Amino acid sequence: MQHGQLQFCHTLSIQQADAQAEITRHELPEIRYDEVISRRVADEGIEERTKEGHHMQKPTEAFRQRLAEAFEQIPLGKAFTWRRTFTEADVTLFCGITGDLNPYHQDELFARESWYGKRIVPGLLTASMITHIGGMVGFLATEMTFEFLAPVYPGETITCTVAFGERDVALRRMVGSARFENQDGAEVLRARFSGFPAQVRLA
Repeated sequence: MQHGQLQFCHTLSIQQADAQAEITRHELPEIRYDEVISRRVADEGIEERTKEGHHMQKPTEAFRQRLAEAFEQIPLGKAFTWRRTFTEADVTLFCGITGDLNPYHQDELFARESWYGKRIVPGLLTASMITHIGGMVGFLATEMTFEFLAPVYPGETITCTVAFGERDVALRRMVGSARFENQDGAEVLRARFSGFPAQVRLA
């Protein structure tokens, strides 16, 4: 994956069922997936359905309570940091799993002739550091935006710092940002994301 911007966004549509014995269904306007979850759709007469027609089960009350607690538990502005060194093995495994055969990552001769001078780490491999911190708070992302600022080379050490800056009470959604720096303190990547925490395991 080359430098640029990449956005992910999931949408979900819902159907509302009549509470009467003779059930009639009518389509509601399509709304954002995060809005469906955050509105904590009432148990009675509501069916959640993806665009492809796959039905989602209703979460238990215990799960809903867990979401509410996690939403209040994460402090705004506090920084969570994770650091790791990207190895040749990391690049090989990532490219193998994803099928990313980009010559910038795979072909030393090609990369040597480019402005990078050597092979670079896939941008999404670097960006994946955000999922480690997200996983520690059970974060279900609904949108992520990455801006790739500088190359990362195998053997470099990257520090990812995540902070949650907004808490949307009405939508039960949190918005955060991430900054990625190399061992020299240069910013190589920045990200912004939104979604729902579910199980906080970070202090």
